[in-house]
Amino acid sequence: MNICLFTSDEISKSLAKKDQRAQHIIKVLHKKKGDSFDAGIIGGAAGIATITDISEDGEISFSFEPKSAGKKLYPLTLIIGFPRPIQLRRLLRDVAGLGVQKVILCGTELTEKSYLDSNVVTDGSAYQMLLDGSAQAASTHVPKLEFIKSLDDLIKDAENGQGELFNPLDWLNSSKIALDNRRPSSSLHDFLMHEASHSMIAAIGSERGWTDRERDLLQASGFSLCSMGSRVLRTETAATVASSIILDSMGFLG
Repeated sequence: MNICLFTSDEISKSLAKKDQRAQHIIKVLHKKKGDSFDAGIIGGAAGIATITDISEDGEISFSFEPKSAGKKLYPLTLIIGFPRPIQLRRLLRDVAGLGVQKVILCGTELTEKSYLDSNVVTDGSAYQMLLDGSAQAASTHVPKLEFIKSLDDLIKDAENGQGELFNPLDWLNSSKIALDNRRPSSSLHDFLMHEASHSMIAAIGSERGWTDRERDLLQASGFSLCSMGSRVLRTETAATVASSIILDSMGFLG
């Protein structure tokens, strides 16, 4: 945790001793009254918090001074074939750390159906992983998280231009990539060498990849099928590696 994140309501209130952030401030950072630590408002300003008091029961009072608007998220949206929940938690933390702007969890034809019944999204633990990844990156801005039951629903939502997943202009103007090592039209490296775009949408299949019907659907919707070599990667590994390669090609990791 390289920044302590607070909601806009929390930033003006004291922290209870049992709060995980209070535990981090006292036990990990070893902060005392008068000391400062990096803090920020989720979705807002980053700055410095100064401890004004630590009560006998361990409650921390602090003041907050904003210093910047926070690190911007990068114009990369990930469409992820819903992986097993333990993978998903690691994946979300890592891609949030990299600064992608949105993650859309999508059911696919080869997704294990029990994964879609997981409460990892509805119970808030998925968002918590995004929050943890953002805090690790010292970022106040957290990627948006969406869920849709199938790739067909996602494409229909996007191409109708009236859905909630994509701004119509973002969908039309973004370069679209679908990772696939079965029927690629080019390598990801070669595609990015010849593609100049201000925003990207990258689709990564579930653990067993895409079906031929889904490949056809993606290509018909403007996605280029790209490989990252012959090795079959875990969904979480493919998402992290692809995000890093794409963001570097866009000049954000320089």
